[in-house]
Amino acid sequence: MMICLVYFMVFLVFSMLSFFMSLNFMSMDYSLVLEIEMVSVNSSSIVMSILLDWMSLLFASFVLFISSMVIYYSLEYMEGDMMINRFIMLVAMFVASMLLLIFSPNLISILLGWDGLGLVSYCLVIYYQNVKSFNAGMLTALTNRLGDVAFLMSIAWMMNFGSWNYLFFLDVMSNSMEMDIIVFLMVFAGMTKSAQIPFSSWLPAAMAAPTPVSSLVHSSTLVTAGVYLLIRFNFCMGEGVKIILLFVASLTMFMAGLGASYEYDLKKIIALSTLSQLGLMMSILAMGGYVLAFYHLLTHALFKALLFMCAGAMIHGMSNCQDIRFMGGLINQMPLTCVFFVICNMSLCGLPFLSGFYSKDLILEFISMSNLGVYIYMIYFVSTGLTVAYTFRLIYMVLSGDYNHFCFHSINDSGLVMLKGMAGIIFFVVFMGSGLSWMMLSTPYFICLPFFMKMMTLIVTVAGGWIGYELAQLVLSHKSKSLKFNLSSVFMGSMWNMSYISTFGVNYYPLQHGEILYSSLDQGWSEYMGSQNLYSSLSFLSKFLQIFHNNNLKIFLSLTAMWVVFLILMIY
Repeated sequence: MMICLVYFMVFLVFSMLSFFMSLNFMSMDYSLVLEIEMVSVNSSSIVMSILLDWMSLLFASFVLFISSMVIYYSLEYMEGDMMINRFIMLVAMFVASMLLLIFSPNLISILLGWDGLGLVSYCLVIYYQNVKSFNAGMLTALTNRLGDVAFLMSIAWMMNFGSWNYLFFLDVMSNSMEMDIIVFLMVFAGMTKSAQIPFSSWLPAAMAAPTPVSSLVHSSTLVTAGVYLLIRFNFCMGEGVKIILLFVASLTMFMAGLGASYEYDLKKIIALSTLSQLGLMMSILAMGGYVLAFYHLLTHALFKALLFMCAGAMIHGMSNCQDIRFMGGLINQMPLTCVFFVICNMSLCGLPFLSGFYSKDLILEFISMSNLGVYIYMIYFVSTGLTVAYTFRLIYMVLSGDYNHFCFHSINDSGLVMLKGMAGIIFFVVFMGSGLSWMMLSTPYFICLPFFMKMMTLIVTVAGGWIGYELAQLVLSHKSKSLKFNLSSVFMGSMWNMSYISTFGVNYYPLQHGEILYSSLDQGWSEYMGSQNLYSSLSFLSKFLQIFHNNNLKIFLSLTAMWVVFLILMIY
């Protein structure tokens, strides 16, 4: 209990300090690189670099603030856990790894934070020790390991420059072949960490972790690490890399929106919504809007953290049931949590004038003004409509209608500690979008669009809400329209079969071929021609010789007699 409160206070104080420092740096347009000499032997020295600018300080303040609220929330959520101190220490290690990644201009120290995130996230995903958690943890760790390989390769390539401080080479070496290769590897690493296609399946699987972890990891830290790294490297991205990233990220956004519309697990729906928003950030980053990507990253971190916390409170009250078909009518049982839940969902949809609206609406209008063709325009607006559809479906099935769980239940808003943790964020979910727009966008974006294109966001939002409502109706007298899409749900609901491809696709055939090689080669011909053949040959020879050794006296006498007979014959 005491350790939770200590970490809560420390993170909160440092969050405020980091936020006010970022305001100061922003107003002065000021950046600072601190080099701390760790070891110096003769003329060689190992230097730890720290980059302080408005971007790193602002992101760090958000990470620290959300983690402080999550730790406070965990006081009640993890109350019965015997190992709560270990849990809090793991969360603190996670935040420390994230801060190391944020403040480093050096690839080696970024790798420490990057690998720290991967390792601690594995420990947190398998926190509840069962088969499902172990499988999810292994999938998470191995998928992220692919990105780590790309990271190590980029470190090896950067040895050509004589330094790993990438910050110094972003402008000077931006057109060199080495920098193109490094940026390509970084994009690959960012795609694994931020779960873009084809590495998407680990993000819903990682929901096996405790809900406070989901709130912290899948909102503001682990999944946004890839986006943050690419925001840092965006100045060096060539056209080819940008087009690949744009195509993959836009498909991820669309795929996650479709998947969430068929999902029934509360936490997986929110995880797929995170995946959709990550696709949005990555694709706008690939189009050159790195400030917009960072802006949406910050607003998304706030409402998604609170959304997970509300989901955790609901799951906590419903005896660990996560299936939304068993929920319903929760607005009567836990009104305050449901109010927070609805506000977060509306912010996710981009409802004026919540925090999500300022970043999302600006991104969509920025898309409308670009000249990238009808594919990008359509996929953005269809994905936005799908976001609203699965959000309205979720709200309809969880909050309204009849209560569908056990008759004996104790669902209420009595968890004061959890409510205080959630109430700490709700103010920022409502007002921070507007505040950040004044702080970050020193020059307002000039949007000049026809009336219909300007209203397109609102039209898509209303249409998506209506579709979500139609798909979600589960009244006895109503034939649900979602039943008409049962055949497509096998493909769409499994994230375009990506979860199968990521597991069976990479281990079934290698194991099958391994079994064939083992039975026909290792235990087959090589055994027959190799060790077994050698054994049988040697044993045959030794048995043959043993016959001689056992009968050597008889053989000796027989040979003597034969020799005598031979001599007699020769003489006569």
